[in-house]
Amino acid sequence: MYVSIGSRANVSDNAAEADRARIFEFNPDGTDRRVYAWGIRNAVGIAFRPGSNELWMSTNERDEIGEDLPPDYISSVRPGGFYGWPWFYIGNHADPRHKGKHPELADKVIVPDVLVQAHSATLNLCFYTGDQFPAEYKGDIFAAFHGSWNRMKRTGYKVARVPFDHSTGKPLGGYEDFVTGFVTPEGQVWGRPVGITVAKDGSLLISEDGNGTIWRVSYGR
Repeated sequence: MYVSIGSRANVSDNAAEADRARIFEFNPDGTDRRVYAWGIRNAVGIAFRPGSNELWMSTNERDEIGEDLPPDYISSVRPGGFYGWPWFYIGNHADPRHKGKHPELADKVIVPDVLVQAHSATLNLCFYTGDQFPAEYKGDIFAAFHGSWNRMKRTGYKVARVPFDHSTGKPLGGYEDFVTGFVTPEGQVWGRPVGITVAKDGSLLISEDGNGTIWRVSYGR
């Protein structure tokens, strides 16, 4: 059993953050808790890649160090891996609010597989396991981007697809828009994607909490 627990604060390293910003591994009865990975501000979505023992995460990163820093990310989770929060981000880049702290960890920060535009607020993810969409979608990730709150130019407010090279089981490195339109041309937000899952018929179900709706995306031939 795997449980993600996000940080209490944006970037604090005080005692209140003990046992947070981590993904834990438990026995099914809740015993034998182990830290599976740490330094992850808030892995809102976690899922195993079908046919493998690889855990993946969709992480909502910290705020207030600029409109374009640091990127959110979607990534495989390495057992025992450290992903930087709160002292570093995207490798050994030091958070200016913690400059000089824990230099011994700087070279241990794992760079995630897929970087996402900062403040997209990537939340839940799922792997596409259905048969309704074209074959090239199978095994790809769909991720819900809740959207920015502290950026002059909005970003997020959509569902993105992360394509994989299915011969290697690795992502191609980027992502592409899959469902958009939750922001009007005037810049008004009416929808903020949160949850995402594959329905039994192979369609995609998306919840959003800006207007309290659930959307079904199906493939029409």
